[in-house]
Amino acid sequence: MLIPFSMKNCFQLLCNHQVPAAGFKQTVKNGLILQSVSNDVYQNLAVEDWIHDHMNLEGKPILFFWRNSPSVVIGRHQNPWQECNLNLMREEGIKLARRRSGGGTVYHDMGNINLTFFTTKKKYDRMENLKLILRALNAVQPQLDVQATKRFDLLLDGQFKISGTASKIGRTTAYHHCTLLCSTDGTFLSSLLKSPYQGIRSNATASIPSLVKNLLEKDPTLTCEVLMNAVATEYAAYHQIDHHIHLINPTDETLFPGINSKAKELQTWEWIYGKTPKFSINTSFHVLYEQSHLEIKVFLDIKNGRIEICNIEAPDHWLPLEIRDKLNSSLIGSKFCPTETTMLTNILLRTCPQDHKLHSKWNILCEKIKGIM
Repeated sequence: MLIPFSMKNCFQLLCNHQVPAAGFKQTVKNGLILQSVSNDVYQNLAVEDWIHDHMNLEGKPILFFWRNSPSVVIGRHQNPWQECNLNLMREEGIKLARRRSGGGTVYHDMGNINLTFFTTKKKYDRMENLKLILRALNAVQPQLDVQATKRFDLLLDGQFKISGTASKIGRTTAYHHCTLLCSTDGTFLSSLLKSPYQGIRSNATASIPSLVKNLLEKDPTLTCEVLMNAVATEYAAYHQIDHHIHLINPTDETLFPGINSKAKELQTWEWIYGKTPKFSINTSFHVLYEQSHLEIKVFLDIKNGRIEICNIEAPDHWLPLEIRDKLNSSLIGSKFCPTETTMLTNILLRTCPQDHKLHSKWNILCEKIKGIM
């Protein structure tokens, strides 16, 4: 059962403040099951941060359900250019988020359930959480063949991944979050989580590609609502708490003081792209010139999401060295993103002579460079 209510007093108790209203005393004493009313990836990730940073979880575990509108979420130490198709994401209006836990890249939509298990550091146990999910799945559909792996994934029929795991362990608290594929758009998932960019060299954590499948494909009765209720029931029984799922609004500052600033930080370019581990790109492409193809070579070093070294090589007869040098020097220090590159190249164009052929070549080159961003 879903219960919307103001949980201010409940959270105050968890934060070691005042005693809650009598109606929630037993629930709060032992733990809570929460579900976000928001489908915004940044707001829901901010809830995780807030609970991790502010709550006293001693003897009060929390299970948090959340679902997002279409978005791609990368791990704390990953490279988005290496993990996903950023150009396609921009075209389709798909959000990109970087979470604070490690692990690989995942695609979220309303057909995917995210589950976050909050505990003290001492009680942190990923396999126990996965076993709980397995018991819940078995309760609603005993015929399902789902097993947990040593990598803390859940596999359907021994080969299809339906859940991936990541976690964050703090000084005293920890959380383990995982996905559960119910009715996710598989075509979008596979196309978005396929990087088209060539020549990237990076020490960033790389995702491991897997075959995936939706639970709804095995049994059309396994909707997100059915699965969340099943997991909530199993969680409540295991922790001996009230099985009701409490709805929360992650933008409510009276409930989560300071949470909107956390959500804003998660949306910044500096966090999403600027936290990418240093990497380099060594690639080339061809341009058509007088019925032949000329090779353009590009070498870039990117640190904190900004171009640190830039070397673009093109035949002198196609683009004069002076023009290339201007482009190389202007890109150094700029964000590795198409918007900033467009702005810089437009400024540079104004400094060049009114040579239409030169401008055409310049535009072709800049479009090619933006294509790798």
